[in-house]
Amino acid sequence: MGKTTPALEKSTLDKDLDKLTLNEEASHFVLKSSVGLGLGFIFLVLVMIIAASAVSTAPGAIIVVAAAAIAGYMAMNIGANDVTNNVGAAVGARAMTMTGALVIAAIFEIAGALFAGGRVVSTIEGGLVDATAFTDSATLVWVMMSALISAAVWINIATWCSAPISTTHAIVGSILGGGVAAVGFSSVQWLSLGGITLSWMLSPFIGGGVAAGLLFFIKTFIIYREDKIAGAVFWIPILLACMGGVFAAYFALIGLERVYEITLGEGLAVGLVVGILIYLVSRRTVARRAVGLENRNQSLRPLFHLPLVVSAALLSFAHGSNDVSNAVGPLSAIVANVGTLVPTETADVAFWVLLIGALGISAGLLLYGPKLIRVVGEEITKLNPVRAFCVALATAITVIFASTFGLPVSTTHIAVGAVFGIGFFREWYTRNSKLRLDYVRRKTGQSEFQLRTEHGADETRRRQLVRRSHFMTIVGAWIITVPASALLSALLYILFSAIFL
Repeated sequence: MGKTTPALEKSTLDKDLDKLTLNEEASHFVLKSSVGLGLGFIFLVLVMIIAASAVSTAPGAIIVVAAAAIAGYMAMNIGANDVTNNVGAAVGARAMTMTGALVIAAIFEIAGALFAGGRVVSTIEGGLVDATAFTDSATLVWVMMSALISAAVWINIATWCSAPISTTHAIVGSILGGGVAAVGFSSVQWLSLGGITLSWMLSPFIGGGVAAGLLFFIKTFIIYREDKIAGAVFWIPILLACMGGVFAAYFALIGLERVYEITLGEGLAVGLVVGILIYLVSRRTVARRAVGLENRNQSLRPLFHLPLVVSAALLSFAHGSNDVSNAVGPLSAIVANVGTLVPTETADVAFWVLLIGALGISAGLLLYGPKLIRVVGEEITKLNPVRAFCVALATAITVIFASTFGLPVSTTHIAVGAVFGIGFFREWYTRNSKLRLDYVRRKTGQSEFQLRTEHGADETRRRQLVRRSHFMTIVGAWIITVPASALLSALLYILFSAIFL
């Protein structure tokens, strides 16, 4: 008879290795957040070096370097909070991985800020408070310093609380609060503020309306056609061509104005040529990917992955061109006024100032961006690649339109408005679309089809496609941002004026 091999006791070495592995895992978990803080600190040191090399011989260089560091911190907070506007829909629809989304967003944020960020920066720098209302430049400098700090702190708090607030609201409220604390309400440029406020009120509805219109178009000409795949092969290249043509025209007119002045006709011609080229290339690509797909809605999703990636990149460019102003607008005003006696009006934005904003936004979204991506991409309403494409393209179009006129709109307002627009439209369309009703009748063979209402009122509310709790939470965060940041900025200015003025 063979002897049964006795079970070996776990050796002391194995036990010690298990403990060591557990300690390593625990240390990695604890230090994970510390790595982000360390890299963020290194970035701020780099920002100070860039600023020091640019203004080392200028008067008030120390103040400019300090303001640059704060602007870099502000830009990082914008990247962490606003990256959800760019790629949240794509990640929520599973069309992009988190890593791929962050890399694409970072690259195109930098490009948008550097090539097309100047117009909106000028509005933030000199379009909110009147420089002539200040008795000396030092007062204006400390107003802008207060605005930078208060806006950055408020955005940081909101990001920590997973609230996708408007970074534009934060900086505008901060500048107004500091300006009123310094010289009263006479410093406010009410006409400019009225235009910005109007754009804030309209932009969520515009974004939601455009997104709903795009989804209606896709449902009508692709989803509820008898041959869905044929509809997708025909229309997706056209949608891509329109998207690329609009972006090319915008880039030619706005992005290249620092290098070469292009007329409106030339810009439109560039957009038309690029659109035609994109159509010719994408038509073959989409047709090749459609081979062998079944004629059902699930088969459409892979065909929208490429348009969704392109629209996310386009939106990142548009966001960089618009929201870089929130970080470097006050810095540009400080650079223009430090060391002078008389406050100056809006000056040309220095390239190194835009560079700090561009790099800061990208650093923030890479280090801290994933947290809020899930809120907008997954927790408001269910997004698939088709709906996410409508959200991204609608947001990009609205932001591009606003940036063309130098309006500092809230990309958060527009993106979240587009997501809600998609959800509310789906609720309405599900109940009222005759096209959908006829389609379901044909597919199911029923003579009559009605929405089921046997659930109680509470269950019906639970099944709504838009989560109302997120709607109220986000709107509440938007409402409180302007007064909160304004009050904080006013308090900071009072403190600074007592110490430095």
